[in-house]
Amino acid sequence: MRSIWNGAISFGLVSIPIKLVNATESHSISFRQIHTEDGGRVRYRKVCELEDREITQSEIGKGYEDADGTIIPITDEDLAHLPLPTAKTIEIVAFVPADRIDPLQMDAAYYLQAGGAPAAKPYTLLREALKRSNKVAIAKFALRGRERLGMLRVVEDAIALHGLLWPDEVRAPEGLAPDTNVTVSDKELDLADALMDTLGEIDLDELHDEYREALEEVVAAKAAGEAPPESPEPARSGKVLDLMAALEKSVREAKESRGEEPGEVRQLPQRKSARAAPKQTGGKKSTTKAAPAKKTAAAKKSTAKTAAKSTARSSQGTKKTASASAKKATSAKKTAAKKTTARKRSA
Repeated sequence: MRSIWNGAISFGLVSIPIKLVNATESHSISFRQIHTEDGGRVRYRKVCELEDREITQSEIGKGYEDADGTIIPITDEDLAHLPLPTAKTIEIVAFVPADRIDPLQMDAAYYLQAGGAPAAKPYTLLREALKRSNKVAIAKFALRGRERLGMLRVVEDAIALHGLLWPDEVRAPEGLAPDTNVTVSDKELDLADALMDTLGEIDLDELHDEYREALEEVVAAKAAGEAPPESPEPARSGKVLDLMAALEKSVREAKESRGEEPGEVRQLPQRKSARAAPKQTGGKKSTTKAAPAKKTAAAKKSTAKTAAKSTARSSQGTKKTASASAKKATSAKKTAAKKTTARKRSA
C-alpha cells in the first residue's frame, strides 16, 4: 500500500516515525459523462472567466471568496507560515475509553506504518500500551491543508488512525424525534426482543454489495450485445396497521429463514367473547363427554318408538277382539232365528 503522508507520532517525549496509509478502498463503479447522440466523452475544461480561455494547472492557485464576492488570493507561502505544530506530527493529547467516542464523529480511517527499523521499538510500545489499557488515544494532526482530530486504536498488530469530526461539526438531533406521546407496551417490547434474538448476530464478512454485482452484470451484458437482466420486483410493503401482528410475523419469518420451527412463536391471548362456547380441554375428552348425551337421546327415541309400537299393537288387538265379538253375536242371532223357523214349520 502506498503511503499518502509521512510524519511522526508525538507520544510525550517519544517520537515515532510513521507513514500514513489508507485503510479503506472504494469498489463502487464510476461512470463517464457522454454525449447521448454520438457517445462522445464530455470533459470539463478550466477556463478563466476574465480572459475566456483555457488555462493549465500551473496557472491555478487558491483564493478565498469574501462575503461580498471579492476573491482574496492565498498562496502556499501564506499557508506555510501558519502556526500549525501538527503539520508533520500526530500529537497525542489524551487517552480515553473507546465508548467515550461518539460514532457520529467517525470519519476516514488510516493505518499507521512504522517508518523504518528505528521506529519498531516505540511503535510496538505504544501498541502494547493501548492494548493493556483498553483505551484509545486522542490526537491532533494536519492533513490536506487543515488540522484534524483523530483517534488511535489497535487493529490486529497495527495501529489505526480514525479521523474524527470536531465536536462543533456534529449536529444535534433537535426536532427529529416524534412529537406525539407514544406508549410502548411490555408485550411489544418482548416481541421486539424476540425478533432481535432471532435475527441474532452475523459475520460481517458474509455481507457484500449486491447492487454493484447487479450493475456489473448489466455492464457485461451490454458489452456483449445482450439484453440486460431484468430485476425482480421489489416486495410490496403495506402499511403497518397492527404492530403486534407485524412483530409476530417478523419473528415467525426470521425463525423460518433460520430453519427453526415457526410454531415456537408465542401467540398472544385473544379476547374472550361473552357468547363464546365453553372451552373444551381436548378432542378426546369432548368426544367422551358427548357420547352419553347421544346414548341418552337414542334411548329416549327407542323408548318412544317402543311405546308407540305397543300402543299400536294394543289398539289393533282391541279392534280385532271387538270385531270377533261382533261376528259371534251375529252368528248367534242367525242360529236362534233358524231354530225359531224350524219350530214353526214342525207345528
